[in-house]
Amino acid sequence: MPLLKRKIDNYLLEWKSDPHRMPLIVKGARQIGKTESISHFAKRNYRSVIAINFALQKQYKDIFDNGFEVDTIIKNITLHDPDVKIIPYETLIFFDELQDCPNCATSLKAFNQDGRYDVICSGSLMGINYQEIESNSVGNKENYEMHSMDFEEFLWAKGYSDTLIDDLFRHMFEVTPLSNTEFNVVMEAFREYMVIGGMPAIVNAFVTQNNYSGTLKMQKQILLDYEEDITKYAVGLDKAKILNIYRKIPVFLGKSNKKFQISKVAKSARNRDYVGTADWLADAGIINICYCMELPELPLKGNYNPDNYKIYFRDTGLLIASLDDEAQQDLRDNKNFNTYKGAIYENIVADILVKQGCGLYFFRNEKSTIEMDFFMRDKSSLIPVEVKANDSATASLNNLINKDTYSDIKYGIKLANRNIGFNGKFYTFPYFLAFLLKRYLAEK
Repeated sequence: MPLLKRKIDNYLLEWKSDPHRMPLIVKGARQIGKTESISHFAKRNYRSVIAINFALQKQYKDIFDNGFEVDTIIKNITLHDPDVKIIPYETLIFFDELQDCPNCATSLKAFNQDGRYDVICSGSLMGINYQEIESNSVGNKENYEMHSMDFEEFLWAKGYSDTLIDDLFRHMFEVTPLSNTEFNVVMEAFREYMVIGGMPAIVNAFVTQNNYSGTLKMQKQILLDYEEDITKYAVGLDKAKILNIYRKIPVFLGKSNKKFQISKVAKSARNRDYVGTADWLADAGIINICYCMELPELPLKGNYNPDNYKIYFRDTGLLIASLDDEAQQDLRDNKNFNTYKGAIYENIVADILVKQGCGLYFFRNEKSTIEMDFFMRDKSSLIPVEVKANDSATASLNNLINKDTYSDIKYGIKLANRNIGFNGKFYTFPYFLAFLLKRYLAEK
């Protein structure tokens, strides 16, 4: 499989160039390309690479049994593999699937203080064991959270350069409409991205063969792999309850309010019986959680109800793959993304915001007269972001902007199948420009 350009590539080069670099932990869900990106970086930048996968090479779990001194660990590694090359200051040690050996995290302090060897750790389900990993390595490592490919990386995979990205951003910044050709070409790529999602192997298959053949089968296998992970790793929680929620995500998203409700999971289900289950799925990198704000005002993080939330798939391609066969056919053949009560557009915008480092928050007042999908912020104001599956009225957006009650809101953003514009109250952008929103708000 040809190597796909990823954003972590530059991050790893910057990490290596830092004379004070600490061991690096790369977090992220399964099959998003962590191992491939790290391995490619390692081969190009080190004379020697020691790669240990604790899930596949369980015999290496004992290398910490005699303590955490670096020389002792290195000695134990060479006992397992006498042919390994150890070159001080020119060796990278790559510990993969760290969640299968959390004990390894304790060694990072010794490696950090020793300084002769660079260390990168990675894992597919580290989120669910991360408290233990964090407590064992606090202050002696840095973190990088990796995601499946975002839309910018998807455009790179299709052969587009940064020139296109910069041109799209210029249109946003100057609030000038895109040409019909620009709009139609990028929108078509965005529709492809919604169906394909961001899993690198699936993206590679799609761009290589230039069609969808085999991609649905690959997506369904990942969905099954997630079920297997739940069965294997859900310790201390009821696996059946986590599976119940996981399998019902399309049901929640298909409702008009998209809200997660325990009563829809199982008959007579109670909230207290499901405490922690959605968090487990989020920590495993399977879902994104969007919390309801108490009031549409700043600050975002200190102003939400942790018991009132929506659940979105991390990868919109996997959401579509989880739908019934008829919906699959409709979406692939007719590009009918307006069905499913706008859930597909909401899901992908949620994913795009998370990949930019944003938290997810929505608002619905008690009378449901004001409903807003997401919120962002700039330096001084709160910005409501409305996602429209069709070009219907934007009463909630206008109410939030116009009412003096919501003093933190100065303007809004509407994402729709429309060109760039501004009506004095809110900016309209096509869905596919959502990946540039954080940059836009920072530079605006």
